[in-house]
Amino acid sequence: MLADQSGNLGVSGRVRAFRGCRPRGELAERVAAPPYDVLSSDEARRLVQGNPDSFLRVSKAEVEFGPEVPPDDDRVYERARSNLEGLFGRGVVHRDPLPCLYLYRLVMQGRAQLGVVGAVSVAAYEAGWVKKHELTRPDKENDRTRHAEVLGAHTGPVFLTYRADPEIDRLVAEALTREEPVCDFTAADGVRHTLWVVADGALVAGLEAAFDSLGALYVADGHHRSAAAARIWRSRAESGVGGADRFLAAIFPDDQVRILDYNRVVRDLNGLSEAEFKKRVGERFFLAAEVEPVRPSKPHEFGMFLADGWFRLTLRPGLAEERDPLGRLDVGLLEAHILGPILGITDPRRDHRLDFVGGIRGLGALSQRVLSGEMAVAFSLYPTALADVMAVADAGLVMPPKSTWFEPKLRDGLVFLEF
Repeated sequence: MLADQSGNLGVSGRVRAFRGCRPRGELAERVAAPPYDVLSSDEARRLVQGNPDSFLRVSKAEVEFGPEVPPDDDRVYERARSNLEGLFGRGVVHRDPLPCLYLYRLVMQGRAQLGVVGAVSVAAYEAGWVKKHELTRPDKENDRTRHAEVLGAHTGPVFLTYRADPEIDRLVAEALTREEPVCDFTAADGVRHTLWVVADGALVAGLEAAFDSLGALYVADGHHRSAAAARIWRSRAESGVGGADRFLAAIFPDDQVRILDYNRVVRDLNGLSEAEFKKRVGERFFLAAEVEPVRPSKPHEFGMFLADGWFRLTLRPGLAEERDPLGRLDVGLLEAHILGPILGITDPRRDHRLDFVGGIRGLGALSQRVLSGEMAVAFSLYPTALADVMAVADAGLVMPPKSTWFEPKLRDGLVFLEF
């Protein structure tokens, strides 16, 4: 049975210190793993080979079973619990003796983002202080709910952001001058991960107060994890058990957060020939053939790849609602003017003819899927602006699916929260 740490969290405050569980510094690189939802089960199985301490054995425990065992099988969750207890038992991970905050820096291609890892109030999330911009899928929400319930822990951080605040910047800078990193490594994908423990009482209190004074936090990535935490909290409250009133979050200022493009590929042209399809697209976009792959340079510009090459699409004037936080989003404009009326994709969340390709994979991943015959057309998009994400969340609206691809990805297992 994992230890109950709820007594360390207090009963008030939006962001608080907690007794983090984390690997010994020299083992952090071996333990820390990509988030559970960016890898297929087969990819994760390959990554854990020869590494019994990989956190994927906790966050994605189906890696220890054959493909005949589904990821939501009871045995998978029980194995995750057993593997987590094994990490404690072997001394690979330990619990900090006192509540702390943590600083987490990621450096990718020379660009750094530095945030604070803390325990965020589920009640504040439910009250709307933590703002969302996506709908969740029931199957994924169910999975993370069961995973956390069986483990008694939130093992992966929700990625939150906020409008940059000078006082938080000052306190973080001060903490960096006082503390030495407890781990610092570069992962196989070239991203450097560094973690500091902030145990000084005055610094902790100052950071907690500074976060509590913010107007809002925003979910960047991790809608399913935060929704699962809320479900567990409500269930425990209704049953009289209580606790589980906070979830794990890594919180970064908006001026350091990077969003990449999130592109689309479609399996067929909805019965149209390529010539007919291009004619229909040309009614709403200016088309220009291009020799090189098209990476859009501004909003309302798109790349399109067909078997005969790349095209640059520019939305015709008057077709975007610039004052509407949803009406000006390129992901929505593509749906409104091509995917829906021309390709017949009316439910992008569930239509299996449509697939999504993160910008980290490059434009070559788009053309390859069309040239292979798997897909008929691909679209490259300009990255969604974080200001637009916040505007949608502030308005209480929901963005189209797969609107944002945040990089770099936070690692699971660097520090986690028991409840």
